[in-house]
Amino acid sequence: MNHMPAPPARNWSGWLFGAALIALVVGSFATLSLKLGDLFTVEAMQSMGNFLAGFAPPEMASGFLRKTGIATIETLAMSALGTLLAVAGGLLLAIPGAGRFGPAPRAAVRGLLNVLRSIPELVWASILLVAAGLGPFAGTMALAAHTAGVLGRLFADALENAPPLPEQSLRLNGATPMTAFFYATLPQTLPQMLSYTLYRWENNIRAAAVLGVVGAGGLGQMLKYHLSLFQMERAATVILAMLLLVAVVDALSFALRRSLTR
Repeated sequence: MNHMPAPPARNWSGWLFGAALIALVVGSFATLSLKLGDLFTVEAMQSMGNFLAGFAPPEMASGFLRKTGIATIETLAMSALGTLLAVAGGLLLAIPGAGRFGPAPRAAVRGLLNVLRSIPELVWASILLVAAGLGPFAGTMALAAHTAGVLGRLFADALENAPPLPEQSLRLNGATPMTAFFYATLPQTLPQMLSYTLYRWENNIRAAAVLGVVGAGGLGQMLKYHLSLFQMERAATVILAMLLLVAVVDALSFALRRSLTR
């Protein structure tokens, strides 16, 4: 007589997770009191149309376009330099954060990375504006501080997940730990790190434009100034410059990522 194998034990973790997620979504809608119907009323549509009509046509005077171009370059420089500083800081923190110097330094550095990335760029900019004053320097350092926390965590995870065999082989053949790391583990993770860096640069372009709202320079500072004076045509030009800058950086980042994967 053939004995049928016992059915596998039912795994309830997936069902519990799904039920908790559904409960969270339902609770969110219940507590936020969203009035979606008010958004699509005739009065709301008319008000929104009148507001948007004030942005047309954009300001195209040569002097203002020159000023917008300078602010665009300033925003691009803030994002690029902030990302570059974050890469350097993130890589330095990622090495101990990946457990290279033991569990205690790993825990301490992971805690520091959590602090850096948990504080938004706007908060970092507000703090640094007190020390450095108005201008792009505070915005650049705010981007560098927050992005260092993000990239440091991503870099550390990439180093921890790298296959250990190439580095172990070099160590067995007499290479020092640092030499084995730079010749075996780092080259394996470098393409992934570059991809993370390009993605964060795209995000920092948008963040740099927003940081200007608190006085950190660039297009955001121009946008806040003209909106506060209800100069909608000039604000429209600044918004178009933001869109163009983001589109150009997105295209450049996409082309660089494709070249890395070939």
